[in-house]
Amino acid sequence: MRKPVLTIFYQFNPWNTTIGGIQTLINIFIKYAPSEFEVRLVGTGDNPNQPLGRWQEAEFAGRQISFLPLFMLQNDNFRSLIPTTVKYTTALVGQCFASDFMHFYRLEPTIATLHWSGEKTLFIQNDIEAQMKSAADDKNAILWRRFPAGYFALERLLVGQFNQIFSCNTDALELYQKRYPKIKDRVHFLKNTFDEEIFYPLSLEERDRQRRNLALKLDLSEDTRFVLFAGRLHPQKDPLLLVRAQAALDEPNIHLLIAGDGELASQVRAEIGQLGLSERVTMLGALRQTELADLHRICNCLVLTSAFEGLPFVVLEALACGTPIVTTRSGETPKLLSPDNGVIVAERTPACVAGALRQVVLHPDNYPTASCVRKAQPYAARTVVNEVYSQMWQRWEHRLSSAST
Repeated sequence: MRKPVLTIFYQFNPWNTTIGGIQTLINIFIKYAPSEFEVRLVGTGDNPNQPLGRWQEAEFAGRQISFLPLFMLQNDNFRSLIPTTVKYTTALVGQCFASDFMHFYRLEPTIATLHWSGEKTLFIQNDIEAQMKSAADDKNAILWRRFPAGYFALERLLVGQFNQIFSCNTDALELYQKRYPKIKDRVHFLKNTFDEEIFYPLSLEERDRQRRNLALKLDLSEDTRFVLFAGRLHPQKDPLLLVRAQAALDEPNIHLLIAGDGELASQVRAEIGQLGLSERVTMLGALRQTELADLHRICNCLVLTSAFEGLPFVVLEALACGTPIVTTRSGETPKLLSPDNGVIVAERTPACVAGALRQVVLHPDNYPTASCVRKAQPYAARTVVNEVYSQMWQRWEHRLSSAST
């Protein structure tokens, strides 16, 4: 019996240091794919000598996959004048990469797949309605905000082709089930996840030792406490609010680490300079997962100042490392947290964010490592991803038996 083929479609190169929850989820689906499946990825290239539009064998996270770059994309952490999704969709038009299972993470590219045969699954990371309505997000950040009626018309045209729609956001799940009653049985909740081989806690003694080492490396006092932001520097994440909150915090021994990159990087640097925070904020740029895990394990808090979210992978990764969360009231994170592993900011203001950071960082005993790890455990990659693959395999066997009778 031949292996069933899963083809994943997304506009990135998994070997690059790329920022985003979608990329993290795809990487996990590749890494933990059972050997019974053949896995393919239609992505983008970054090497001028790499042939475009041709399948090539490659290894990722110890897993052999087939990889096809559609076009060159040097850095997917920044937007270009022509949105990458438009380039990716255009490159798919006229092609056919139909396979037994197909996973999509953006709606637009599936314009090209309407007539492809095979089982199609759409993964939704954000609440699109919240994205469209968000006042904190400038209209250039999500270009569909200029044409919401156009987006929802496109959505109505395309959603019927999917055998399954997975959402990590319960509000988006309920919205899709209500908006499309004919396919509501195909819309399901799927937990986001974290890679337990990478994200795990240290002992308190080792955590403190490594925290002191980082402080000395950055030429800071040994008793410095660290707050971590990790993500794309994009209006959705509102990093400018984060920097202003650090100014309002006015605690010289609390240092902000910003791990990420994106179109707001220059504005964030300018804001840090204008507020006189150059000695209290360090911008680290984009980091690999293993480097980010090392930071999670020694920081006192992870902070999110997002205007809208799904359930950020970085939240689960931090909790798995024993690190509590401070978050604005967006997405699934406020529904996930308990009083002993995080604080939900009452208002999206610098003063409120600063108050929550002070509460968590200065009172670590109220947010024990064990509570954080316990909250993350049900979201471990092997648990979540293996269940998805198991269901895929059952449907595959059922199709084979139906075809043979």
